[in-house]
Amino acid sequence: MNEVERIKKAYERRKAGDKEKVYSYFNQGNLYIIHQREKGLIHCLKHLKLTDLSDKKILEVGCGTGGLLREFVKYGAKPKNLHGIDLLEERIERARELNPNIEFLCGDASSLPYEDRFFDIVMQFTVFTSILDSGMKEKIASEMLRVLKADGTIIWYDYYVNNPWNPDVKGVKNKEIRELFPNCVFSLKRVTLAPPIVRTLVPFSTLLCLILDKVPFLRSHYLGIIRRK
Repeated sequence: MNEVERIKKAYERRKAGDKEKVYSYFNQGNLYIIHQREKGLIHCLKHLKLTDLSDKKILEVGCGTGGLLREFVKYGAKPKNLHGIDLLEERIERARELNPNIEFLCGDASSLPYEDRFFDIVMQFTVFTSILDSGMKEKIASEMLRVLKADGTIIWYDYYVNNPWNPDVKGVKNKEIRELFPNCVFSLKRVTLAPPIVRTLVPFSTLLCLILDKVPFLRSHYLGIIRRK
């Protein structure tokens, strides 16, 4: 089985196991994680002085059903400038249904169907941790850089710790991120209180989650920016 087929089967198992509900906006723990992540993302955009997104061409690798790109419309990006690609056809079909003005393609991100230096922003949110094959990760990272403008920005959000209950994923640590994107500068910050902690505590005390969120070693993800030197 090649890596593409392995990933597809892993997502089929997750769907069959009813794990999708964990990632619903109606799941209290997931909603907390989304809100905290959004605060961090907006901080990144402000730091980059990207508060006017109206003329920015943006690509999300592993876009799922387009939820993050819809957020960027809320931030002021124009749907005609937004693009998403995902490996799973059913997710792309749903994304097109929900977002008819955004271009979505079904395909393998290790060979992106876009021109060189086309995008101002290229994003990946929890994609690389779903890829176990190092060669595929290197190809996707290379493609992300290829389609990025010389002064463009990669926005990275992914976890760096392993999930002992899920053998289909593997955390991507700081050192590996830097190896995947050579000749780049990085600004990565630990964010997101570990989801198992959030899911356990947030139904009882959001305040306690906010307090624990201040403890760096309890955070499980990196959020940040990657740019060419």
